[in-house]
Amino acid sequence: MNDPVDCIHGLTFSRLPAEVVHQARRCLLDLVGVAISGRQTQLSRIAHDFAIDHLGAGRKSARLLFDGRRASAAGAAFAGATTIDSFDAHDGHALTKGHAGVAILPALLAVADAEGLLDDCALDGEALLSCLVLGYEIATRAGIALHASACDYHTSGAWNTLGCAAVAARLLGLDRERTRHALGIAEYHGPRSQMMRCIDHPTMVKDGSGWGALAGVSAAYLARDGFTGAPAITMEAPDQAAIWADLGEHGLILDQYFKPWPVCRWAQPAIEAASRLLSGHALAASDIERIEVDTFHEAVRLGAQLPTTTEAAQYAIGYPLAAYIVRGQLGADEIGADGLGDPAIHGMLLRVRLIEETEFSRRFPVERLARLRLVLKSGQIVESAARAARGDRACPLSDADLLAKFDFATAALDNERSIALVDNCLTLTGRGTMESLCRNLFAPI
Repeated sequence: MNDPVDCIHGLTFSRLPAEVVHQARRCLLDLVGVAISGRQTQLSRIAHDFAIDHLGAGRKSARLLFDGRRASAAGAAFAGATTIDSFDAHDGHALTKGHAGVAILPALLAVADAEGLLDDCALDGEALLSCLVLGYEIATRAGIALHASACDYHTSGAWNTLGCAAVAARLLGLDRERTRHALGIAEYHGPRSQMMRCIDHPTMVKDGSGWGALAGVSAAYLARDGFTGAPAITMEAPDQAAIWADLGEHGLILDQYFKPWPVCRWAQPAIEAASRLLSGHALAASDIERIEVDTFHEAVRLGAQLPTTTEAAQYAIGYPLAAYIVRGQLGADEIGADGLGDPAIHGMLLRVRLIEETEFSRRFPVERLARLRLVLKSGQIVESAARAARGDRACPLSDADLLAKFDFATAALDNERSIALVDNCLTLTGRGTMESLCRNLFAPI
């Protein structure tokens, strides 16, 4: 089933291997946990209010995640994706240099809710998981194809919008021709924002996934009403055919990575190296005189400046590394006001030096590596091997790791609801678990 339109409407739960279903549940759990943390950010509050005020409910409406207020389906998708994107701990894919699930899940829930598929459980747990897998498969391939054919390095919204359009087209029951137009509209209007501009100047624009979700959902509704936009070049151009040849056969959702920490993936190899050095040599922050990080060019671009905002703390390498060394953990407190005002972290940050390693740059993006040297006050130097971050397929986070991450990220949630969400996500199958999941997803925090 390598024709994209056939796959969009023909993929069934029974065709999904058990490992793909399990991974989809893991992705669901991780995205939900990140969304809960994201709802505590100013960025999410602004996006939710914007959706209510400017993308409000019309004849059909969808609930906002962990909020309960209603907006249009496109508005709810925008607010949900922006919320997950606001807390940089969501899953991603190495070759796309970005993220699919951040937009796919909110778009899926928004369209299903607006179309009444959640009220009567017409969309049960198996159907939701099938849509989620479909979205990852389409979006990931679209990302690889766009990187292969465009000269600029664009944000995730530029290509995860096609996954959102695909899922929305499936839920809306669009015919073959209108599905093609939905994909073409989404590709044309997806935000080809400049990712490195946000790396160099971190602000709330982030990875463009809110706009990708909005564009993808809007594209499907426009196509349903007769708006044209085909073809989607990243899917239909002959020189992209090899990327789509195994669609429906190879589960690219299995190749998604999970983040241990809520900062840019490019910073995480250095933090991983620090974790191993500190524990392996029984070191404390007070032992360290200087920190040298060898890593790839794009990671060096993250910089070692002192951030003043949560967004700048997440798109950095020096700051989260210093915060982890000082506190032995890296979570919402460290990238928020508490960590940003910590003089001990500021002092450690002054000791960080970033160095581009040519070989690591050559191996990016397939591999993202860092080597760490700690120059101690005693004069001793301890150095790590070249390290990748945990969470890739080759070194995955276990279910227990993801559960610990979920518990750490959802401290703002009452224990009963947190336990229910874990059960909802990891056992999702039929209507009963779907009803419970929806109750817990849309109720305000």
